[in-house]
Amino acid sequence: MRPRVCLLGFGEVGQLLAVELHSRVERLAVWDLEFADAASAPSRAAFALDLKSPDLAHAMAEVNVVISAVTAAQIGEAARSVAPHLSRNAWYFDLNSTSPAARREAGALIDAAGGRYVEAAIMSPIAPRGAASPMLLGGAHAADFLPLAQQLGFTSAEVLSGKLGAASAAKMCRSVVVKGLEALILESLLSARRHGVEEAVLASLESLRIEDWRKGGRYMISRALVHGKRRAEEMREVARTVSEAGLLPHMSGACVEWQQWAGEHSTEDVHENLAQVLDGLLATQPEIGAP
Repeated sequence: MRPRVCLLGFGEVGQLLAVELHSRVERLAVWDLEFADAASAPSRAAFALDLKSPDLAHAMAEVNVVISAVTAAQIGEAARSVAPHLSRNAWYFDLNSTSPAARREAGALIDAAGGRYVEAAIMSPIAPRGAASPMLLGGAHAADFLPLAQQLGFTSAEVLSGKLGAASAAKMCRSVVVKGLEALILESLLSARRHGVEEAVLASLESLRIEDWRKGGRYMISRALVHGKRRAEEMREVARTVSEAGLLPHMSGACVEWQQWAGEHSTEDVHENLAQVLDGLLATQPEIGAP
């Protein structure tokens, strides 16, 4: 018997998945808080696909799989709102990009209501592959859910860990680089444009080709350890240059702090192995809140 699915959240991700899921399930219902406004984009999209539910209770009727694609800020509220309507042993497949702690809180709500919570971390843009995008699953129920996930079209999904929050941590740490690079490029090129040098900057960036991120990551960290203090001084001047362009040096200012920290933890014995380098640095950095 094919699954009966409720899709929570009908924004970009929800709408993309709805089109794919429609032919793979016995029943598909959708729910979004913006359905309260008949003129909202989610309402119009759901109406066009004949998927709009009058309320959450109707959307959840006889559902055995819930797929949550709400915004990150709504992960807890989504779990709380669904819990009273959840069928015993129903799957709750959470696609939201959020912190490990938020996942654990949502998972506790769903499991306490008799459901089975599975976290998912989409490790690429959702378009163009949609459900087939690379995806990491986590939590105590992840391995059991994997065959059903693949049946639903999540064909590139794989189980990362039985520990809830691990998949989310992988996604969030990836975002430090991916979203950080976007912000760095924004700050760099806006400033360069104001100074009239953006073409020279773009030409110079062509040399930044990283094929092996393990080696590249170790190399960049080691350079910061050796030259961090000097580079912190340079980044202070970078921040000043951004300010002279009439912009706030958000990213450059943060780089100052990291380079200064690295320079203060420099060592002549820099290991060749990236994991050893990271472990050595973490040993000098107590966790926030630790005594």
